[in-house]
Amino acid sequence: MNLITDAWIPVRRTGGPDVIRPDQIAEPDVLFPDWPRADLNLACLELLIGLVYLACPPQDADDWTSRQPDQRALRNALAPLAPAFNLLGEGPRFLQDFDPIDGSLNPPDMLFIDSAGDSTAKKNADLMVKRARYPRLDPALAAMALYTLQAFAPSGGAGNRTSMRGGGPMVTLVRPEAAGLWPLIWANVPDGVPLGADELDWLPWMRPTETSEKKGQVTVPPEGDLLPPEVFFGQPRRLRLVEEGGQITGVIQTPWGTNYEGWVHPLSPYYHVKNEVLPKHPKPGAFGYRNWRGIVLLNDGADRAQCLETFLNRTDSAPCRLLVGGWAMSNMSPLDFIWSEAPVFPLDPQGEDLAGRLVDAAEQAGYALASAVRQGRGEDDLTTGAGARAREMFFAATQAPFEARLRDVVNGQGDRVPEDWLKDLRGAALRIFDAEVMPGLADLSETRRQAAVAARKSLLSTLSGYGGVGVKVFKALRMPPPKTKRKAKAEART
Repeated sequence: MNLITDAWIPVRRTGGPDVIRPDQIAEPDVLFPDWPRADLNLACLELLIGLVYLACPPQDADDWTSRQPDQRALRNALAPLAPAFNLLGEGPRFLQDFDPIDGSLNPPDMLFIDSAGDSTAKKNADLMVKRARYPRLDPALAAMALYTLQAFAPSGGAGNRTSMRGGGPMVTLVRPEAAGLWPLIWANVPDGVPLGADELDWLPWMRPTETSEKKGQVTVPPEGDLLPPEVFFGQPRRLRLVEEGGQITGVIQTPWGTNYEGWVHPLSPYYHVKNEVLPKHPKPGAFGYRNWRGIVLLNDGADRAQCLETFLNRTDSAPCRLLVGGWAMSNMSPLDFIWSEAPVFPLDPQGEDLAGRLVDAAEQAGYALASAVRQGRGEDDLTTGAGARAREMFFAATQAPFEARLRDVVNGQGDRVPEDWLKDLRGAALRIFDAEVMPGLADLSETRRQAAVAARKSLLSTLSGYGGVGVKVFKALRMPPPKTKRKAKAEART
């Protein structure tokens, strides 16, 4: 199978499902990839962006703006890449070691990040994700799983390297208002120059593998202003697919693949630690506004993905959304797969600052709610049980109001936002507290009833600006703190 010339990508068209070649993404009725797993769909978008970057990237902002989708032109542009995109057979194989390798033979489900590893299987600990889910893979599914593993590779034991963005990177893609797959792909393609037919050795499987047996043996990006082709086609794992009867029946793996260092991917946000720039990674759970800083919103010490910054600069902050996805990992263990879309608001620096402070205030209010629920229910641990559940409910309940407040800022009504946001926080917190603590109060002991009433009173006091946490809420919103009784009496005497 050749990934350039063959139809192998399942998609949704306006008229129903189909399987297409990469060049057919420029056809107007192609809507979205249609793989059976969300992580494959996310990786497929990255792959398609990478292919367009190799074949016919925009040269500059004018070219990016004026270029119209043209399926025939895209097919012609992709054609010189075909020799580098054979999945099987003699010669170089897509994202596989340059030469045949000796190593352990694994079932093909090792290509999926959430599959049970050898150690898990030996311990019979594969309770949630069973071993051998995919004893055979058709070549198309194997190709997509292979790309997904190489692009998102987590820790895999001694010598099995992570992706160039570390294990389980966060991916953020601009999704413009225009419908269809092509606008989404084109919105995220960086400027560049086409890769010539005589330059295919820029791709890591078209040359001997850069291994990393020795300590400190790393592969850094080449110098130059343009993104190197390898940025979309990193190959940290040394793998060779085994085919039998037209199906992929195994994967040979050997350690000490390419150890990437210092690469910055255009589709991921980064943060700064001392002199290092490191990729962000998803956290388990819902991706809500409390996670937006440095990803959707600006934040000191963090860089939003280059694709988002470029799109906003080139379109004068045209309306768009940000597709956010990726595996939340704990070393080798997958915890959750994140798939979310967030609106992007055209905020000026003052608006960005205010948005960040709204999040700060909500973080403090969420902590106060969790503490009050814990106290009201007589629980000890703030991070588990009803308190943690109430905090998650609080952020979910205030998601729509937060977006409404940012729309107010965009519409020039930012002056009233802090006060309105405080009302939003107070109303949501009290409703959740009452739902979690107050039902059945009459049936509790007098001690428990008093604790619940005191906890509600404390929560209301905090959200009125009193106490250490209340002061932090008001400070984040730059609202004057309330007067204490002592201060009010002193002012009355004067």
